[in-house]
Amino acid sequence: MRTTWCLALLATLAVAGGAAAQDAKLVDAARKEGKVVWYTSLALPTAERLAKAFEAAYPGIKVELNRTGSERILQRVMQELQANIKTVDVIHTSDAGHFVMLKDKKLLARHTPPGVERFPAGFKDRDGYYYGLRATVNAIAYNTRVVSAAEAPKTWKDLLDPKWKGKMVTAHPGYSGVIATHVLALVKLLGWDYFKQLAANQLMLVQSANDPSGVVASGERPVAVDGGDYTFYQIKKKGNPVEIVYPKEGVPLVISPTAITAFAPHPSAARLFTDFSFGRELQQLMADSEGLYTGHPDVTYPADKPKLSELKLLTVDPDELLKRNEEIKKRFVEFFGA
Repeated sequence: MRTTWCLALLATLAVAGGAAAQDAKLVDAARKEGKVVWYTSLALPTAERLAKAFEAAYPGIKVELNRTGSERILQRVMQELQANIKTVDVIHTSDAGHFVMLKDKKLLARHTPPGVERFPAGFKDRDGYYYGLRATVNAIAYNTRVVSAAEAPKTWKDLLDPKWKGKMVTAHPGYSGVIATHVLALVKLLGWDYFKQLAANQLMLVQSANDPSGVVASGERPVAVDGGDYTFYQIKKKGNPVEIVYPKEGVPLVISPTAITAFAPHPSAARLFTDFSFGRELQQLMADSEGLYTGHPDVTYPADKPKLSELKLLTVDPDELLKRNEEIKKRFVEFFGA
């Protein structure tokens, strides 16, 4: 059943993609290049769906997918450049500060995908170098077999209760851009003392913002203090005993940019892939099957997910995120020990 659904979806996207108003010369040039190399922090199953949809829409152009955490992506790109290796065409991470730095270093190519002028301001670089591919909110989650709805934490400060000692999991801002953004948003709301108190509850540390969902679903640690809400949404949809809590004092909003490198070895394929990624069909796919938010004004969302307009959003300025990146990592290690 799932295979049939996926094939039908890809066929629909292929027709939609093929019917899109594309420059024939761009498509021809992209096919001659043969592939696009994509470094992304998007959860692997989601990234694979997007890649397969593009390949179905544009036969003959392969997506070479490299998925890891946001901070590892930036580290890899900079190390490759130091070695004069120019491999990546499109970069997508969840640390908006990365794109401020890459733009300042003139490592990004200016490209504006069709339709993004209608996106909210927070999804657009004013100079046209990068755009928000998707958005995530960080939430609390718990295992419903271990924790009742009545006793579940409802606010960020509820996580400081000693009753949760040894029962919680957190992802790491040294690996995940989603978590780096989350930490800064809560520091601005509650101060560093909040994280000092949270660390006293002896949290389990994992890397990616995708990881807490599996830990909570298994019951290894019944409460997640952070993590992309879409990962909890996906795992809940699969029948796992997971419930999501969106604290009323606000949830960190993480807008995850994407950009084409100035040194892209497959520039035409990179532009075509980027244009396709921002089309309504792909943006709707991310909302429907992945539980992600997007900046596309025509995208609709599943009835069982809150709309962004229904949440109090805690936003972070990309410039501040870049400036405080080392502080975030250092203080987190200071409190949590790793």
